[in-house]
Amino acid sequence: MTDDSVPLVRAAVRALLTTARAEGHLGSGELAVAVSGGADSLALAAATAYVAPRLGLRTHGLVVDHRLQPNSAAIARQAADTLRDLGLNHAEVLPVEVTGPGGTEAAARRARYAALRAALPAPDALVLLGHTRDDQAETVLLGLGRGSGPRSIAGMRPLDPPWGRPLLGVSRVTTVAVCDRLGLTPWSDPHNADPRFTRVRLRTEVLPLLEDVLAGGVADALARTAAQVREDNEALDALATAVLAAATTDAARADELEVDTVREVPAAVRRRALRTWLLAGGVRELTDAQLRAADDLIGRWRGQGGVWLPGGLVVRRAHGRLLLHRPDQQ
Repeated sequence: MTDDSVPLVRAAVRALLTTARAEGHLGSGELAVAVSGGADSLALAAATAYVAPRLGLRTHGLVVDHRLQPNSAAIARQAADTLRDLGLNHAEVLPVEVTGPGGTEAAARRARYAALRAALPAPDALVLLGHTRDDQAETVLLGLGRGSGPRSIAGMRPLDPPWGRPLLGVSRVTTVAVCDRLGLTPWSDPHNADPRFTRVRLRTEVLPLLEDVLAGGVADALARTAAQVREDNEALDALATAVLAAATTDAARADELEVDTVREVPAAVRRRALRTWLLAGGVRELTDAQLRAADDLIGRWRGQGGVWLPGGLVVRRAHGRLLLHRPDQQ
């Protein structure tokens, strides 16, 4: 790695913080950075410690202790001490309980994000996360493999308040080089080498094989694909917002949607508008199959009955409108 690793990461942090301010965030001057002790988050913390004061921002270091390792408390305390040595204004450890459905990876993620959100130093603050271009590539592959649609393939957003991900264009090799240049000693989480976890196998088996077969550049190509799909998503979402506004304004009640307004709209836009309407009405965790079944009430109407949806709700068509309701309340 060339000697430009440190300025490269600093420039990435500065660019995201500048964008965030331009969009109305960070007015309080408070910022947080999440640190696990690994190379990615340590490199991010070091860059933030350098950039943030020059932008008039106070930085809080947040170390989540998942308590999944016997010595996790000591590791978390050491990471917090490193943040103080780097010059952050404040550093604290956030112990969490990793429980619930979906396996360890999903439960740890839920616990981590909940703890970080609760520790926001101000309502308009951001929490910077150390996700890199390699993490973005893994996310895109997961989305492709699960058939999760364009929202998953679009990957993680650089700025998704309260989350900020300055390093999505930076490789993991670069963050390791930053730590080496600055004399920082990253901690290697044993879970990051455990093949029981899907992401670990993607990282250690799938991506290296793709790099070999396709002669390199796969992670960068997947990250570029995510950015392109994300731009398309934003354009389609804007169109869907306008369609939904018209379809609900024409309806008699907020829980109704006027079919004629959306029937001739392209299916990709119509389903986005329909998805937003259903989620706003209380539907939970809508799958693609459920969304398409509900959309058939508009695009393939043959007098069929209502569609049951998560949350105990039913969407049905009557008198040229879609109606969303709980059967026990009718």
